[in-house]
Amino acid sequence: MNTVQSPITEADLHALADGQLAEGRVREIEAYLATHPDDARRVAAWRAQNRDLHGLFDGVADEPIPTGLLRAASPVARWTLWRLAASVALVLAGGVLGWGLRGEIAAPPGQAPGFAGAGAGFVQRAAVAHAVFVPDQRRAVEIDGVHEDQLVTWLSKRMGSAMNPPRLQALGYTLEGGRLLPGGAGPVAQFMYRDSAGTRLTLYVSNEMRAATSSGRAEGGSLHGGTAFRFAREGDVNVFYWIDGPFGYALSSFSGRAELERVSAEVYRQIGHSR
Repeated sequence: MNTVQSPITEADLHALADGQLAEGRVREIEAYLATHPDDARRVAAWRAQNRDLHGLFDGVADEPIPTGLLRAASPVARWTLWRLAASVALVLAGGVLGWGLRGEIAAPPGQAPGFAGAGAGFVQRAAVAHAVFVPDQRRAVEIDGVHEDQLVTWLSKRMGSAMNPPRLQALGYTLEGGRLLPGGAGPVAQFMYRDSAGTRLTLYVSNEMRAATSSGRAEGGSLHGGTAFRFAREGDVNVFYWIDGPFGYALSSFSGRAELERVSAEVYRQIGHSR
């Protein structure tokens, strides 16, 4: 009969899902999971997430950074590239996002911290997706902007909600296309835009935010009505994000905060009218 020789911790469960335990310890924890169905379901979900992430990112992660790009980059820029690569590796290793994105709008005294807890995972996934796909010149999107009608039909069907990309031509951005990505508990949509200088920005849309809606709306720093807008940053990736009902939106770019705030206001104006 298998018995557990030492306490089972959260780290043990993650290590089991990641295949990083010795055989003897694996047997101990599997015996524990046989009598703890809730933890067994969590481990199964982490394993499924790992498989999804490997299927999504392995092809990109295996591609070498072009030597010309590395030669041309400054030491700081080279460090940023490797830092982003390391962040993606953390996602692949265990589905635990260690970026520590830093929100710059705090909740008013006496109110719930809101996005810092409820929306943090969604914002981190948006930043990673931006860092991975924006530099890709060949497969940045799954369906290009020329076939926008197909993109909208496909994403709307998979998301179970109408997914109409905002029109940003008046701000100088053209829709480059979009793709479907795994979220925290289901699919999310990513739309990619490009301006005349080649600068890309991405809009990451999730409809998994029902549990975060009340706290998300309670925060200060709103740009429009009762919806709170927040800014986060990791390395060169800047994110402007907000929660509106069941939907979470994250606009990511290597551009500065002022530009993201300008574009976010227009995205919110269009989406607010269509929902």
